[in-house]
Amino acid sequence: MCRLAMKTAIKPFSPYSVLTAMEAMQEGYDGSGLGLLLRGLEFTDYKYNSEDPVLSGIAHTEEALGRLHAIMDERGFVLKYDHEFDTDSSKIEAGDRYKYVLRVYKKPAAWKSIDKEQVEHELMMTRLALRRDGEEHNGDLTAFSLWPDVAMLKEVGWPLGVGQALGLESGRIKSRVCMAQGRQNTNWGINLYACHPFFIQGVGTMTNGENTAFIPIKDWLEGKNYPGYVGYQSDSEVFTHILHYVTKQLKLPLAAYKHVITPLKNDELDAHPQGEFLRGLRNVCRRLIIDGPNAIIGTLPDETCMLVMDAKKLRPATIGGKAGEWAIASEMCGVDAMIPDRDCSKDFQPMREHTIIIPPDRQEIEIWSQFDQFPQTQAA
Repeated sequence: MCRLAMKTAIKPFSPYSVLTAMEAMQEGYDGSGLGLLLRGLEFTDYKYNSEDPVLSGIAHTEEALGRLHAIMDERGFVLKYDHEFDTDSSKIEAGDRYKYVLRVYKKPAAWKSIDKEQVEHELMMTRLALRRDGEEHNGDLTAFSLWPDVAMLKEVGWPLGVGQALGLESGRIKSRVCMAQGRQNTNWGINLYACHPFFIQGVGTMTNGENTAFIPIKDWLEGKNYPGYVGYQSDSEVFTHILHYVTKQLKLPLAAYKHVITPLKNDELDAHPQGEFLRGLRNVCRRLIIDGPNAIIGTLPDETCMLVMDAKKLRPATIGGKAGEWAIASEMCGVDAMIPDRDCSKDFQPMREHTIIIPPDRQEIEIWSQFDQFPQTQAA
């Protein structure tokens, strides 16, 4: 199994504190890799404007870095900040890491005349262009994300060791949301794109579990001909794309996500106050029903965070915290490491019908049951 840890707080914190939670849970994973998603960024040596897109990835060669420059220049991006990691290369298992890329750009001037939805589309297409360029050159360039206020780091190795190798304990990078997953893809060959968390247009998720319905879900998503529904080096990446589809394309509230991936049975729908709507949703999205067990942790552009269990509930997860900061982890000791001064009696372990939502104000968690009524459209 994998092990997951996520912390969200009003006050930015170092991602290294989340890596200590991964270390506390080290017996639950093999230490083959680390993936980090940071949202709500703060740099000690740069005053960051949260509207500016951030590019995260790896240039494995000097030539790849040059092509990255050319692609971004050609599309009109202006470099504003280039973060230099305090890298200790002796602690990096892979030997082909020319530069870890974390760069802040000014959006192209031509984008001033287009709306937000089109800007988001162009950001996605630019990231895909960078990824495609790397794939066309023997994988010498990876592009994990290009999005305002988001950074992603992925590397092979033990999580705490990777954090030390990149100098994350220095606190030069902080964030209000940090998601960490401690295992590389072990079903197929190692591929950095296969390491959780996964990300598309502001939506990110990571999963502890197994999705045996991966192929039909992947085929359905690819059949939508949406440019961002590509890749799939991991069976868990479809969970991110389903969340994107539900919230960004269907424009349904977060609570609808669980109704899509694990819909209620017919007799349960008969008794539900929105049974007719949910039955229609289930029929339309039938190919997106997952086959677990899975525990899914996610985050949305407004810094909302969530935890969802599937119907089998055979992957552990616990949430705990206090007003202003909350943590989710695969094991209670992981929550202990991130927020030791909380009231542990208020920790909650969701059951198969639950979706746990941490709103952006982070004052209280919302425990939503699949049997509850929910708004059928997103709030304006």
